[in-house]
Amino acid sequence: MGEAKRRKEALGEQYGQEARFISWLPITKSQSQQFIQMTTIGAWVGIGFLIFAWLTVRFIGPAFGWWQIE
Repeated sequence: MGEAKRRKEALGEQYGQEARFISWLPITKSQSQQFIQMTTIGAWVGIGFLIFAWLTVRFIGPAFGWWQIE
């Protein structure tokens, strides 16, 4: 608790503002949140592609006679 008070007094107006998320990385908190948002969207796109590929292999390909599932 004492350390937080000292940090707040030392930073003044900048306390709780935009700061580096990890001190040794030049990445701010908002940049890390944007990265998480982009990778989450990318993951959902990948899941959608995986489902589409599975449906193609399992149902669409055999329905058009492209191959047979044995």
